[in-house]
Amino acid sequence: MSDSHEPRVAQINMTIIDSYGKLGGINHLSGPNLPSRQGVVEILETIETLIFPGFQSEEKLEDDLITYTIGAKTRRLVREMTVEIARSLEYGARNEGRKLISGSCRKDAEVIALDLLAMIPELRERAMGDVEAAFQGDPAAGSRDEVILSYPGLEAIACHRIAHELYLRDVPLIPRMMSEHVHKNTGIDIHPGATIGDEFFIDHATGVVVGETAIIGKNVKLYQGVTIGALSVAKELADKKRHPTLEDNVTIYAGATILGGKTVIGKSSVIGGNVWITSSVPAFSVVYNRPADYRVKNRYAEEAAADNWTI
Repeated sequence: MSDSHEPRVAQINMTIIDSYGKLGGINHLSGPNLPSRQGVVEILETIETLIFPGFQSEEKLEDDLITYTIGAKTRRLVREMTVEIARSLEYGARNEGRKLISGSCRKDAEVIALDLLAMIPELRERAMGDVEAAFQGDPAAGSRDEVILSYPGLEAIACHRIAHELYLRDVPLIPRMMSEHVHKNTGIDIHPGATIGDEFFIDHATGVVVGETAIIGKNVKLYQGVTIGALSVAKELADKKRHPTLEDNVTIYAGATILGGKTVIGKSSVIGGNVWITSSVPAFSVVYNRPADYRVKNRYAEEAAADNWTI
């Protein structure tokens, strides 16, 4: 850049800085440090390596070194989680106008980090149930290892189960940061507040949306493009149940839209593709659209008849 442009660059700099004061939406300026996006993603990925050891990283787990390897990883994870969770708790306190007691957020963050770490055996058990549901529910699945290595639905639900635990502990920002990271990678949008039972399977996955107050039972299967959403998005309804309940053993086929906090899909029901539902469905139901009134014709035969061809 030539020196002649320096005055204009200086002027542009001032307008950018001025916008910080006018518009907000910034980090590290006269306010609490927000959690690091990269730090949160690294925490998520590290937890996943503990849930699926040997699958999510290149490291080798030797029998005689496993205690050292896992120990080093968990100690680092607690330190990193404590930093990011403390930032989130400080942000939450300031955002709500609560007075901060020196060091209290860090102490609370460390407790939450240790609680989450202690849940890893349970998270592993639930994750293996999700793997089994995918393997049994998809005839194309060649092995359980294939499911772990390649199925986006499993990646999304594994992330959700981690984010949900932080959501239940009232940690601001981080649960949603985790879920949106996986949303970007997989096309699956599950709010961390959603309650999801064991052996959950999302087949093909892309375009699935599950809202914050949804409740999903055990052994539920969703196909691509399914929306478990709200009838209304009014802000004043934020604390109400806005999303449906799916009871155990429900299957929802591609493109179905199910809306409303009072809507319950009864156990063992099957909802067909592209169905729009805003009221409850009894248990053991099958819901489907009436077949479209369409015709099948041979376009080449019509062209031949118009031109007096012989086929």
